[in-house]
Amino acid sequence: MAERFADFALDPITLARRLLGQRLVRVQGGRRLAGRIVEVEAYLGARDRAAHSYGGRRTQRNASMYLEGGHAYVYFVYGMHYCMNVVCGRADEAVAVLIRALEPSEGLDEMVRRRPAARRETDLCRGPACLTAALGVDRALDGTDLRRDRGLWIERLRKRALPAREIVATPRIGVDYAATWSHKPLRFLIRGNPCVSGKRVQGRVARS
Repeated sequence: MAERFADFALDPITLARRLLGQRLVRVQGGRRLAGRIVEVEAYLGARDRAAHSYGGRRTQRNASMYLEGGHAYVYFVYGMHYCMNVVCGRADEAVAVLIRALEPSEGLDEMVRRRPAARRETDLCRGPACLTAALGVDRALDGTDLRRDRGLWIERLRKRALPAREIVATPRIGVDYAATWSHKPLRFLIRGNPCVSGKRVQGRVARS
């Protein structure tokens, strides 16, 4: 078994890049459901108009964003979906990285059972709501300590971030309300990976 990823005391952009290529693991009933992280988005806290903590907003819903780095922030959206974020930085900084897509690797038959509408294996965890449905991640896991929990964590498959040439940076998806922040290249994905969400990817090579 790979060691746990534990480098959460980072700014969200650095963490977003380092999470690419690591493995998200969910254990239910003694069974592992897992996939390699291939797409993420960074949310920069109080100054970021797209972040749930913009302007220092603090509610029952986003309380987990204010925990220290290494906790999960899981929220419910559109009255039907869950999204999972990895909180980073210091306590009360309220910065996080949204996990947008996985390349599934373990427990695929169970993922198919949970997501029967998925046409291909590459679609099982293609999008933030798809991956939480496939892995069984919901609000019950909000606030989970990813450094110690036995049901949800991240495994380190790489000691260093992927080379810049393998990472594409684009604007985030679904944040048109955030004015100029909707155009900032804070979505990071593995170049050419078929499990990345959205349509054809157009972006630039991420800076090293």
